[in-house]
Amino acid sequence: MGDVTRAAPSPASVLGLAPVIPVVVLDDAADAVPLARALVAGGLPAIEVTLRTPAALDAIRAVADEVPEAVIGAGTLLTPGQVETALTAGSRFLVSPGWSPRLLGAMRDSGVPFLPGVSTASEVVTLLAEGVTEMKFFPAEAAGGTAYLAALAAPLPQARFCPTGGIGLASAPSYLALPNVGCVGGTWMLPAEALATKDWDRVRRLAREAAALAA
Repeated sequence: MGDVTRAAPSPASVLGLAPVIPVVVLDDAADAVPLARALVAGGLPAIEVTLRTPAALDAIRAVADEVPEAVIGAGTLLTPGQVETALTAGSRFLVSPGWSPRLLGAMRDSGVPFLPGVSTASEVVTLLAEGVTEMKFFPAEAAGGTAYLAALAAPLPQARFCPTGGIGLASAPSYLALPNVGCVGGTWMLPAEALATKDWDRVRRLAREAAALAA
């Protein structure tokens, strides 16, 4: 995967680090460090920065360099090339909205935890056959929500999920109560107006509220 350096070792899994993984979209990499510090202070150390903007890789690099207590990851990975650039930037976990054999191979070779996206039982069965037991369930609400995940638990108990997509503070507890859910992904602790005004205290308060869902 090229010359990859990381500021800290990756965890064995990201599913148990906190009940919620914030899903971050940043237009300005300068916001990455104060935002990460606010999320970590609120009790959410695992942070997914999506590769949807030109600032994403610089944001990951800045957090990896300056906020070592954060477990920074890259999301919206679509190609093996993006896996390599995310690792080089310092990503300690990887997330994709779906998967292909080539993308899965690159993620498996990365040496860090990864969550390939699934939305059907067939995809789950295929990944289990590949030895992958931790997955992103996406788009969670549109793909069947808690009812669908609960239905998967009995026939596929070895699969564990991070549901993401349409989940908020009110619905998160019902997901977290399921035996096959390790955490959820969400954006509700990152309101657009708070990011626009750089209200990191508000982000920290909302992160603390989300982290309390583990209680």
